[in-house]
Amino acid sequence: MGGFKSKIDRRTLLKGTAAMGAAAFASPYFFTKGASAYVNEPTGSSVTFGFNVPQTGAYADEGADELRAYQLAVEHLNGEGDGGLLNTFSSKELKGSGVLGKKVEFTTGDTQTKSDAARASAKRMIEKDGAIMITGGSSSGVAIAVQSLCQEAGVIFMAGLTHSNDTTGKDRRRNGFRHFFNTEMSGAALGPVMEANYGNDRKAYHLTADYTWGWSQEGSIKKYSEAIGWETVNAVRTPLGAGDFSQYITPVLNSGADVLILNHYGKDMVNSLTQAVQFGLRDKQVNGKNFEIVVPLYSRLMAQGAGENVKGIFGSTNWHWSLQDEASQAFVKSFGAKYGFPPSQAAHTCYVQALLYADAAQRAGSFNPCAIVEALEGFEFDGMGNGPTLYRADDHQCFKKVLVVKGNENPTSQFDLLEVVQEVPAEKVTYDPTGDEFAGDLGACNAG
Repeated sequence: MGGFKSKIDRRTLLKGTAAMGAAAFASPYFFTKGASAYVNEPTGSSVTFGFNVPQTGAYADEGADELRAYQLAVEHLNGEGDGGLLNTFSSKELKGSGVLGKKVEFTTGDTQTKSDAARASAKRMIEKDGAIMITGGSSSGVAIAVQSLCQEAGVIFMAGLTHSNDTTGKDRRRNGFRHFFNTEMSGAALGPVMEANYGNDRKAYHLTADYTWGWSQEGSIKKYSEAIGWETVNAVRTPLGAGDFSQYITPVLNSGADVLILNHYGKDMVNSLTQAVQFGLRDKQVNGKNFEIVVPLYSRLMAQGAGENVKGIFGSTNWHWSLQDEASQAFVKSFGAKYGFPPSQAAHTCYVQALLYADAAQRAGSFNPCAIVEALEGFEFDGMGNGPTLYRADDHQCFKKVLVVKGNENPTSQFDLLEVVQEVPAEKVTYDPTGDEFAGDLGACNAG
């Protein structure tokens, strides 16, 4: 895969952050440590990563798996366990001896799936715990808020599970990076599959989580479904963590729609899908067609929660434990040996982000955020379970293959609930970062 990497002299790059640093120091919660060159420059024998995940709230299941993955990543970075993806990663800089000779330690925070709480916990980890970088989250609202704070604070943010276009679109920041895919990629991957399986003459009804991710997902699926001839009958916003979706599902029955698009994630998706099935939607015929449900963003954890209700339902995912490439199986083996079950896509993307940050620091020879930025922009790699991947310099978005999955009709275990039906190549989901719906300004790197 091709990628442009800017050849900027590092001294020029670091010098150019001085103005940003001065602005950051004007804020009450930023501080200097003696003659440190950047925020939380490690001076001892260890370096601290900040893991900011939803330990409570609608996305707590994802958060728990993210934290498991981060702990596993720290073990592998420090030379414990079997090394996991350090053995398959195309970059061979990490040797299981810490990062730049320092042992990796970590601190944790609970985002509560709330932007204010997430910013507060990230701020605490930076100020009180000396975190050199922040990573995590399972909500795009949280990711955008924490990414903005990290930009102001002068630390790197390695986003966890965030799927809104805005994270690396209009809200992109130079100090922020995303490995996970986005709603544009889901739409591009799902459009042809929806057309092949359900035809061109369909009427769609959207139920949408009422925050940045839901809006983005709804917009992307509308874009690609309408392009194949589908009509959008209605799009209704639902509050995050609603629990009971019956009041939103009842109107679908009389809307004339023959497809329900559930732009929900986590426990919300489990509840809305379960209730839609209980209301008999999947047993109905409308407009002479079998009524269908589509879940644009899937996860194994959600599939487990929804059980039998996922059978035959299409969606997309960033990664799945059943993939047979060497890297995916190495991660599944390491994670399974430690925890007794396969990892989710949330666990995978967070583990990979921790390793990518550590590798960037090792390659750069510095924890300085601006050195990390330079090392990651335009970085091409393989051996992380998604095939050849590019960290695009223009927007800090990773481009790799996207998986289209379907609820398994004949699962062989409680974990075998999703079947990978298509691996969509990266070039099929790559888009112009300057387009109106994606355009944003990375700004300058900030080292604090």
